[in-house]
Amino acid sequence: MRALRRFTVRAQLPAPLAPLQTLATNLRWSWHPPTQDLFAGLDHDAWERAGHDPVRLLGEISTSRLGELAKDADAVVTVRELADDLESYLTEPRWYQLEREEDPTLPAAVGYFSMEFGVSEVLPNYSGGLGVLAGDHLKAASDLGVPLIAVGLLYRSGYFRQSLSLDGWQLEHYPVLDPQGLPLQLLADADGTPVLVEVVMPGERVLKARVWQATVGRVPLLLLDSDIEENEPDLRGVTDRLYGGDQDQRIRQEILVGIGGVRAVRAFCAVTGHPTPEVFHTNEGHAGYLGLERIRELQVDDGLSFDEAVAAVRAGTVFTTHTPVPAGIDRFPVEMVRHYFSAGATDGSTAAARTDSALLPGVPLDRILALGAEESQGMFNMAHMGLRLAQRANGVSRLHGQVSREMFGRLWSGFDAEEVPIGSVTNGVHGHTWEAREVTALIGGPDDEAVAAAVPDESLWALRSTLRARLVAEVRRRVREAWLQRGASTPELSWTDHIFDPDVLTVGFARRVPTYKRLTLMLRDKDRLRDLLLDPARPVQLVVAGKSHPADDGGKALIQEIVQFADDPAVRHRIVFLPDYDMSMARYLYWGCDVWLNNPLRPLEACGTSGMKSALNGGLNLSIRDGWWDELYDGANGWAIPTADGIDDPVKRDDLEANALYELLATQVAPAFYDRVDGIPSRWVELVRHTLTTLRPQVQATRMVHEYVEDWYAPAARAATRVNADSFGPARELAAYRRRLDKAWPHVQVIGVDASGLPDTPEVGAPMTVRAAVDLGGLSPEDVTVQAVVGRVGDTDDLADTVTVAMEHVGAADGHGDRFESVVKLPHAGLTGYTVRVLPAHPLLASSAELGKVVLAG
Repeated sequence: MRALRRFTVRAQLPAPLAPLQTLATNLRWSWHPPTQDLFAGLDHDAWERAGHDPVRLLGEISTSRLGELAKDADAVVTVRELADDLESYLTEPRWYQLEREEDPTLPAAVGYFSMEFGVSEVLPNYSGGLGVLAGDHLKAASDLGVPLIAVGLLYRSGYFRQSLSLDGWQLEHYPVLDPQGLPLQLLADADGTPVLVEVVMPGERVLKARVWQATVGRVPLLLLDSDIEENEPDLRGVTDRLYGGDQDQRIRQEILVGIGGVRAVRAFCAVTGHPTPEVFHTNEGHAGYLGLERIRELQVDDGLSFDEAVAAVRAGTVFTTHTPVPAGIDRFPVEMVRHYFSAGATDGSTAAARTDSALLPGVPLDRILALGAEESQGMFNMAHMGLRLAQRANGVSRLHGQVSREMFGRLWSGFDAEEVPIGSVTNGVHGHTWEAREVTALIGGPDDEAVAAAVPDESLWALRSTLRARLVAEVRRRVREAWLQRGASTPELSWTDHIFDPDVLTVGFARRVPTYKRLTLMLRDKDRLRDLLLDPARPVQLVVAGKSHPADDGGKALIQEIVQFADDPAVRHRIVFLPDYDMSMARYLYWGCDVWLNNPLRPLEACGTSGMKSALNGGLNLSIRDGWWDELYDGANGWAIPTADGIDDPVKRDDLEANALYELLATQVAPAFYDRVDGIPSRWVELVRHTLTTLRPQVQATRMVHEYVEDWYAPAARAATRVNADSFGPARELAAYRRRLDKAWPHVQVIGVDASGLPDTPEVGAPMTVRAAVDLGGLSPEDVTVQAVVGRVGDTDDLADTVTVAMEHVGAADGHGDRFESVVKLPHAGLTGYTVRVLPAHPLLASSAELGKVVLAG
């Protein structure tokens, strides 16, 4: 018989072991080895059956075994000591608390919104790098004491589990998750009633969601769940799958995580007394609707107008884009957005006729649509809304910041790309999660550079050999399991006991499978790859993993091509594709691979953090210079695959870059690994040591979170405090300034420019006086900044390497307008040009480019 429904019953623990429940449900255990060891020691077989999941483990252990443990003095003492250690971790002042004593302007709380969170494989709420990055952000914030409140959705089927058909085609399976069996607890009010958040849906319906709370060290993670009886069947399914369904499903999810997420934060703070966020961080555009809910709050609760509310919301919002290509941005038809934001109309008006949003009462519908507008009519762009509702925005690597400034530059038309107000924070990874224990034991923490530098070559090589051997054992286990799932029988799988070799150079390639990541670049010349794998003196073995989006048949075809190549009996002992890539598999790959391969189509990798995790363990990167590798490659921590950037033919480009990859493997990578003296590859060990001493500290998520706090959260909190002061007086002032600016700006013009003071043959550093007459269109000189811009000039008269100098207002111009002038020292030799421009100026603006307004002379 099959069960009609399944649910989880949690164990009733004996009193001496009661703290195990707290230790199991606080996900700090996932990066705290002593707590992991405690659970593993309770019942090793049950620990393995539970997949190293403490919550499941407590349900697997028999009552009799729990009774024995409760009488074991050593076990009880260990449980108590670890519970006390967790309590100290949760309550003691950490870096952020000490910083806030010195700088009380740091925010009391930050709301961090993301569509997915990869904290641990036991909470499968992630699909790939974006979610794992968000999980690492929470863990590092917890370690530093940064008071985040994280918000996402709880997906009942998570992301899919991957298996392979006999012919190598990806198959998807969606196991149904029981929240009661996960490290979660319901958010409830004082009398125990579960908190529900509500958002209006079309058809006069209401989508309700309960709120589950995961505890990530010190950070609460709120996950909204629509699968409740109060909802109609289609609304119950809003949170069924991550990145599943059609656009209607997607917009419902994004409305729930954004608008419902803010309401969940408010409820959480009311129930727990947690400080309310002063800063909101939108991790990618999916959760961008959170800004609209905050606008509604300010209009309803504080009587602000829409423009005044926007000024207040923008000041305290940080927006992070992870997307290097327009195709990766969420876009919805304008009429679909209009349909959802006019939802629930009961006054007889049609969606098209409404002038305000029924989903967000009082918020003008046309203003909502304008926030997501793009040049192409008819589409609502979530990234555009995110940028327009955030005073501070960033990409996730230095190169990605540059790409983002170019990609979104049209929102700041008239500005050079380098002036577009999008910065960058290079991603990092959580060392305690991704670093093997043996690495930490041998060389200490990431700041112990002297220890790493002093470790003997033999010890470093032994460390790498140990981790590689562990990976080989895991590869054999997983390949056997994958073939059984594909329909093979046990007797025909004896060959899986001998695949891979713990002494062979091991290369890893594991990630999602969109086209730009070029999963099959390694197969460009199959004969050449086969020669590398089977080289009798310097063989290479290659482990590949990754999932393709269920709707991406092109990605699935790439996986199938790899699988069919790896199925060949001649090479299957040297190359494998491991299905169902997740965090549990990833650790073995990051620990054991000697080389981490990454060959995206530059510059389409926003950051890419998998190679960082390999570097934590002494793995060497072999990568296209894209994302983080573009800025952190130093010539001695791995290899950079040359790129054919000037080649427009994609086939030729792939051929050239694949050839460069083969050449590097054959002529540099393999020789460094196999050329040895007394059994030690000294050149290889030197590269490993350099990686551990220099790259390991730079890729830490704690470094990333430090940057967010100091350069983004703190300025945002100070800006929010300023605009909120005196009953939002500054916000009202800024909104009034923008209205005045919008009215006058079409009439602002530079009506005359001249320069004087230069000798006949000017030299670098010579002073030049620039004068301009400007018609301010009714604005005052204090409302603008007028700048002289000087730089190199070419045949097209475009300025480059510019220097800007603010011009001083010196009075009224002859006739009409105002006169401005400045003295500029010539910055460059060679052909030089200059111009004058006018920009908005207000003390509450983060930069003069913020509003995207500029008037150029001529």
